[in-house]
Amino acid sequence: MARTAPAAAPSLDPRDRGGPLQPLLIVNGLVKHFPIRSGPMGRRTGTVHAVDGVSFHVTKGEVLGVVGESGCGKSTMARLLMHLLKADAAELILDGDVVGPGGLAVGELRRQVQMVFQDSHASLNPRMTIADCIGFAPRMRGASRREVARNVDQLLERVGLAPGQFAHRYPHELSGGQRQRVNIARALAQQPRLIILDEAVSALDKSVEAQILNLLVSLKAELGLTYMFISHDLNVVEYISDRILVMYLGKVVELGPVEAVYSRPRHPYTRALLASKPSHDPRKRTLAPPITGDPPNPINPPSGCRFRTRCAFAEPVCERTVPPLAAVDDAQHAAACLMHQPGSGHSEAPP
Repeated sequence: MARTAPAAAPSLDPRDRGGPLQPLLIVNGLVKHFPIRSGPMGRRTGTVHAVDGVSFHVTKGEVLGVVGESGCGKSTMARLLMHLLKADAAELILDGDVVGPGGLAVGELRRQVQMVFQDSHASLNPRMTIADCIGFAPRMRGASRREVARNVDQLLERVGLAPGQFAHRYPHELSGGQRQRVNIARALAQQPRLIILDEAVSALDKSVEAQILNLLVSLKAELGLTYMFISHDLNVVEYISDRILVMYLGKVVELGPVEAVYSRPRHPYTRALLASKPSHDPRKRTLAPPITGDPPNPINPPSGCRFRTRCAFAEPVCERTVPPLAAVDDAQHAAACLMHQPGSGHSEAPP
């Protein structure tokens, strides 16, 4: 896939309070631990460290790609941002306003931040027509039936579906790609500023996937949207993203511009992920697996660096020290690896 053009400056929006340089979303110290209970009394016997101190920001008008193995916490993080799950600890700031008591209400957050899920069928109410699915939220906000009907027709046309053909159908009458277009239209009905796409194209075949990706690119340019694009497909992420965030076992291990991360990955886990991409050139096929072993149990994650049990460069210091996410090549590119931290004690670290 060809690389998309760099993110354009977002269009003027009356909701834009801090200007184009202020991040649209700032996440500080996001934590979610799931208790494990067993026995007749439901005693707590363990804790799943799903998301463990994640911090990042999303710039206005960009696409932030999020990658990592299954179980690394990508989807849990998305649900925490939408308040579909309650975080154990977090500070969320939307365009300068803190989300929570005394600040921005969760309802307002959800009007400005929408989410498109992986399962296009389960995301839609099977008893509602497509028009009702798209128009439900605006109707609940008090819009008239005539206004809702007009907006639904416009949104269906915008996502490439003929209103006269699809508005009165039910979800089971549509293909997977068509249902995902409906989910995108439903998200747009709230006039969001940020859309979180959680594996939104992974269940589609490649031809339909390409169509949905092109639709997302055109909608972003047309409406001045910002995306957070979660996927396990590294080629798709490279195509659509401006920056990339790599997660491993509930933590961010690398973050930076997609060109820098793909051309010069600094964390061993990122290098292993990129090396696992399938190649169509038989001369570039690898015989040895780029990464071995299964991810550690999130109930009892390794001390220090969580990747050390699968890392070829691990040393005793990696067991004792939690590597901070710090700049490696420049201020835009960061990695959580002791090999790049001056004075960390790792034999490969700069003095």
